[in-house]
Amino acid sequence: MSAQARFTDALLDPALPCPEGLMTWNGSDLALRFAVYRNNVVVSLVDALADTFPVTRELVGDEFFRAMAQVFVRTYPPRSRVLAGFGRDFPDFVETFPPAAPLPYLADVARLEMLRVQAYHAADVPPLVPAAIAGMLAEPRQLPALRIGCHPSAAILRSSHAVFSLWAAHQGRVCLSAVNPALPETVLVVRVGLDVQTIQLRPAVGLFIAHMMRGTNLATAVDAASADDSGFDLGEALAMLLRWQLITALHTGDHAHEHPY
Repeated sequence: MSAQARFTDALLDPALPCPEGLMTWNGSDLALRFAVYRNNVVVSLVDALADTFPVTRELVGDEFFRAMAQVFVRTYPPRSRVLAGFGRDFPDFVETFPPAAPLPYLADVARLEMLRVQAYHAADVPPLVPAAIAGMLAEPRQLPALRIGCHPSAAILRSSHAVFSLWAAHQGRVCLSAVNPALPETVLVVRVGLDVQTIQLRPAVGLFIAHMMRGTNLATAVDAASADDSGFDLGEALAMLLRWQLITALHTGDHAHEHPY
């Protein structure tokens, strides 16, 4: 094992001794100085997680969150100098963290918060101009094969828990006491301009948009959404795509419309 690997391991594991080969400029206690540095590193990483997952933290309280985050930090330390993406695996960790088991919705709330961070840092691609969208939609024979390119910031979260309502309650939009966490909810996250939007969708609409995001053609996406809900409204789903400027390209077997650069 390299000296760097030993240093990293000791930095994240308080049970390991201070690594060999270190020196202090003034001859002070090396083990004590390293312990202070180790604590500062862990605290900084936990603070970064608290900034990324504020609602998750509020749902469990600061003490519980920081204890859980410390376990995560030591198990899944950052692999990049850029901390914007640190915590990408945190929702999956929360889902398997035994003390969090009584709160089955917690992992999906964390997923929603991470999607918001990812949306904020996603690439900036202009939406397709309305005239190009209208022109393609005006060709009925091509509609079944229609595929769309979606904005890189867009994501759908289909949860078996009331993730949107729990998140919205902590933004002051709804009363937390009125939220039933057991009710399933579907959420669209997308950045419009510089603002990350979090929108609750009907489940079938969310399923339709999720299929279109994966490159499914319109006919197949409609079939999937209709199987999920016989009352699926294609007009409502298309209106969501247009309202939130999700469409950056349109493709059929013979044509493609993309935003001109």
